[in-house]
Amino acid sequence: MRQSGPMLRLLSLIVLLAGCGGPGREFRGLPATRVDVGGSVFDVRVRGNLAEAIRVNPQYAPRFGPIRERAGFAMAQVSGCRVVGVLGDQAVATGVLSCDGRPANWALPAAMLRFDCFEVDSWTSGDTEYTDFECTPY
Repeated sequence: MRQSGPMLRLLSLIVLLAGCGGPGREFRGLPATRVDVGGSVFDVRVRGNLAEAIRVNPQYAPRFGPIRERAGFAMAQVSGCRVVGVLGDQAVATGVLSCDGRPANWALPAAMLRFDCFEVDSWTSGDTEYTDFECTPY
């Protein structure tokens, strides 16, 4: 009797899980800069006017509001650009960059960046909740 069914299911599961936690297709092959922002750790990749932040640390039931703000801050630090929009979820966020004011001598950071952040203010506009953080590198 052939028992290819369980083996095929196992192989399918391995293939599906291999895609989890990796960069999106636009960011494959690009180096990641690891950034720690207030306890959320992201691998950030930049291509053109887009940045991707993948949260790589476990956090219990995080809401996207605070994660979005931290991911945006991480993308701004790595890219040297202003982040004008962030979409995604608690695991993967994509940011739209505005790089008009980036210094000419800007270079992608080579080391892990760490920031100690605390919430200084929060407000709601319509259905969107915004949080303002004060962050210092360490």
